[in-house]
Amino acid sequence: MKKLFLLFFITVSLFSKEVAIKVEQMHCPLCTTMIKQAIKKVDGVTKVKVKLPTKTATVNYDESKVNIADILKAIKSTSYEGEVIK
Repeated sequence: MKKLFLLFFITVSLFSKEVAIKVEQMHCPLCTTMIKQAIKKVDGVTKVKVKLPTKTATVNYDESKVNIADILKAIKSTSYEGEVIK
């Protein structure tokens, strides 16, 4: 079981990337929820954190399934603009 978990972790780590996206227009908890839900719907996204105080979304994704443009498009579908910062 430990070997299987280790193999899974290594596989996910090899293809997983992280990007930080600034969403300057966020101003309330509803904004963060809408953006988080939109990003989670993108196939290939594995983890999303959206923080209102810093107005950023941190997204972990499988780069073999999705690219940053798809994530930015998901944010735009909520009427917000995202800008990659990291």
